[in-house]
Amino acid sequence: MEIKWLEDFVTLADTSSFSRAAELRNVTQPAFSRRIKQLEGWLGATLISRATMPAELTPAGRNFLPVAQEAIRTFYAAREALRPSNEPGLIRFAALHTLTVTFFPRWLQALEREGGAFSTSLIPDRGGIEANLDALIGDEADFFLTYAHPEVPFHLDRGQFASLNVAQDRLVPLVATEIVLSGTPQPARNILDRAVAQPRLAVPYLSYGFNSFFGVALSRLMLRRPPFRRRTTHENTISAGLMNMAVTGAGVCWLPESLAREEIEVGRLVPASADEGWNLDLDIRLYRHAAPRNRKVEDLWRTAQQALERA
Repeated sequence: MEIKWLEDFVTLADTSSFSRAAELRNVTQPAFSRRIKQLEGWLGATLISRATMPAELTPAGRNFLPVAQEAIRTFYAAREALRPSNEPGLIRFAALHTLTVTFFPRWLQALEREGGAFSTSLIPDRGGIEANLDALIGDEADFFLTYAHPEVPFHLDRGQFASLNVAQDRLVPLVATEIVLSGTPQPARNILDRAVAQPRLAVPYLSYGFNSFFGVALSRLMLRRPPFRRRTTHENTISAGLMNMAVTGAGVCWLPESLAREEIEVGRLVPASADEGWNLDLDIRLYRHAAPRNRKVEDLWRTAQQALERA
């Protein structure tokens, strides 16, 4: 068994597309498919249903996914722990996956225009707020970059850790222009409004599950909003994976505006409701140890503070 097989499988689970996953893994699609087959052969179980479009995990695949994700994290964490550090000035970040794609690169570039170059390292998303917090608490990371919302509290000693709200984002319900309801393709814009008004209408729903930040935030939102029937068609803790599913017409999905902006602008995704009460305003928050750290960490923190004061 090879670690790249596990990485292939996790990428396929995120994208639900053999062609897109092969592109992300920088291999041809036939080679990628062979590696998935090799993993299935080694496990003695079928992980992917090839009879559906987009590709879906089998029950065995859904059970194996968290095992594969944890194995990858453990492998690379062990490698980093054992490898002699040749970069003593590297600033270590733990961060939610979506923020590493949408926010972190441009934010770091803006800080570097103000404070000079910062050498950084991103720790892979460990899945969920608490798991990522452990990297900061355990001193595996100098900073933790996360979404924050008042209804999604997490346990952190405020006397030992400091934070900055460095930006804002919004979680909004989006859907493809057309969706299949009762076997018939129908216009999907504002489908949530129709579902609230028509209790028998079941909306195909793309879920984050209940353990991720967005999963917890949405469960709280659903409790205070008008009820509607929903039928979960796909579940993934990674926003980018759910967005790829939403574009195919697989269901309604709440997505960060920063991530879905291009899909909205070109019209592949449209609002699932005209009611802005379904939106969630989010802070993007940076955490660190309150006690003084090394000079590079202090320089970055000071630069981030100054950028906010000038904004």
